[in-house]
Parts: sequence; C-alpha cells; structure tokens
Amino acid sequence: MVSTVFIAKETHPEESRVAASVDSVKKMIALGLEVTVQKGAGAASQIPDNAYADVGAKLSAATAAKSADVVLRVRRPTDAEIKNYKKGAAVIAIMDPYGNEKALAVLAKAGLSTFAMELMPRITRAQVMDVLSSQANLAGYQAVIDAAHEFDRAMPMMMTAAGTVPAAKIFVMGAGVAGLQAIATGRRLGAVVSATDVRPAAKEQVASLGGKFIAVEDEEFKAAETAGGYAKEMSKEYQAKQAALVADHIAKQDIVITTALIPGRPAPKLVSKQMLKSMKPGSLCVDLAVERGGNVEGAKAGEIAEVEGVRIIGYNNVAGRISASASQLYAKNLLSFLETLIDKDAKSLAINPEDELVKATMLTHDGKIVHPNFGGATDTKGDA
Repeated sequence: MVSTVFIAKETHPEESRVAASVDSVKKMIALGLEVTVQKGAGAASQIPDNAYADVGAKLSAATAAKSADVVLRVRRPTDAEIKNYKKGAAVIAIMDPYGNEKALAVLAKAGLSTFAMELMPRITRAQVMDVLSSQANLAGYQAVIDAAHEFDRAMPMMMTAAGTVPAAKIFVMGAGVAGLQAIATGRRLGAVVSATDVRPAAKEQVASLGGKFIAVEDEEFKAAETAGGYAKEMSKEYQAKQAALVADHIAKQDIVITTALIPGRPAPKLVSKQMLKSMKPGSLCVDLAVERGGNVEGAKAGEIAEVEGVRIIGYNNVAGRISASASQLYAKNLLSFLETLIDKDAKSLAINPEDELVKATMLTHDGKIVHPNFGGATDTKGDA
C-alpha cells in the first residue's frame, strides 16, 4: 500500500521554516508517495500553497495528519499535535531530545516512530542528511549580516579623499560549520577576520579562508577532537590559558561572534563581562549559542542585550531568519533520509532497525524510547 506523507505547518511562534520544498515534494511524488501539505505551511518561507499543488501535492487542514504514514516537520510536535497523528506513523524532525525526556515519553506512548535529524551520524553516506551542518552554515552567514546591520560603521577599509575608514575587526569563536561560514562572509564584506577553536584541524581551515588563527597550541590542544568531529570539553587549566589569550585579543575587536556548542550540554561560557568591558565603545557580540544558555555572559535569548556598553545580539533560530534558504536545504536533508526508509517497489514505509542511520536517529518505536542516550527501550505503554 502506498504511503502518505504529511508536511506540517509549524506552530512555534519563532519558526518560519517548512519541512518541504517544491522540489522535495516533486521528488517524493516521483517515488510513488502521496504527499499532503498543510495549508499555509510554506508561506513564511515564500512557498505559496499553489506551488505545492502545481507539482501534485494535496492541500489540507491539520486534521489530515491522522491518516499519514509519515509526518515531516521542522520542530518536535507539541502534545496537541501528537494527538492528530495515527499510531505507528513515522515523525521526522529536529527533535531537540536532550533534556526533554518527558516529551519523548509522550511520543513513545502515542506509538510513534520518531527520528531526530540532528542525531544523524557524521559519515559519508549521511552528509546530505546533515541538518546541523546545513542550518549552521546559514546561521554563520546570518550572524555576520546581523552584526553588519547593527554595526554603526562600514565593514571594509575605504580609502577616500576625506580620509580612510578602517576595516572592521571580527573575531569568530568556534570554527565549526557556522564559524567557518562566518569567517568567509566577514572576509567577503571586507573585514579583518580572526578565529579560534580547540580542534587542531581548524587552524588550516581558518587560514584557507583568509582568517588568522588564535589559540594556545599545547599538547592538550593537539588532541582536542572527538571521533565524530566535535570539539572536546577542555581542562580547566587549558581554559584558563586560552581565556587569557582570548581576553587580550577581544579587547582589540569590533565584533565577536560565538558559535560554541557541545551536544547535550549547556553552551560553554567564553566571553565574560570583564572581556566585554575591555572592548571599544560601539562593539558588538553575536551569540549563536544563546538558546543553550549562551557563550557570552549577559546574553539574552531573543533579544539584543547591552552589557558593559557592548551590544550582544542573541536572536533565536538564526537559520530561520533566512527561512527560504534554510527550508530549501532542510527539505533536501529530510528527503535524502526519507528515501532510505521507503521500499521503492512497494512505495511504502519500510523501516530497517539494523540500518546505521536508523540506529543513530530513532528515538521512539512501538511504545518505547529506544535510543540508548535517552533511557533506551523504556516501555511507556502502561503509563498514565
């Protein structure tokens, strides 16, 4: 029997992205799937309903989710939305599972098979499904654009008859996907860019984009990367040495962009009030980790805070600020993963629990929380 895919309209007030592009819907239909899009789902990402309808999707209200075999979303569904999903349906989204075990229990009790896209393993096969990278790339870009918007000066050096305008100095803390894109964007705008990271491989990457690398390069630094490519948490001794070097460097910067996140943990504090106090009047910080507590002391989620005379931009869902581009990439991530869950001959959902992608991303299945990081195989069928 042909499987039905439902594209949900996001209800979170700060979510403007959508889980399907016109192209991804077209390809799902080409796979033989029936696709239903909730009316208005793509409006905030500049995708009108008729664009989906023109490639063969049905348009419907939220209640159509009750008959869907697969629900594609951006964010984890609310308890109210879960009630609209049929038992046994697969729900694929950015689930934000860390610290939200109660929400996972609700998903399990509903009998849903849920998949967290942000847990996708960093292997060659899954590169095209890596939502963390696709969204962080855009967040890094937008961080510089937001900084340029708030900055009261020009970014590039300008030599004029009336005098020379100096180039802005941008310091990027964390040279992962977001950080590297911030470096590249800052350089394109003509700023002088420097960056720091605890991973040795970042030094060459920063240099390749025209940035200057700033770090205490001791033995601990040389071993500071996990097998998955994430930064390790450093010792207190290393953090103290690095903080001293960074504090001296920050005092000379116009804009500081922080991107440091460790999966499942609060964001590490990188910029103290004392460091902010040392910065020049009119300086800015952009904190891309603000939703996890922030890298900058005094940062406030969803606001531009002012601490020691420095404005700290703490926008939530930064990738969603350029939702048309973010949705396009996210939709491709979802489609690529969904294709691995579909039996091409039967044109229906066929989840293989032994597939390494399923093992890494499946949170709940058959009434249980099955992911080992979140309680593993906890039976919730009898819960009240």
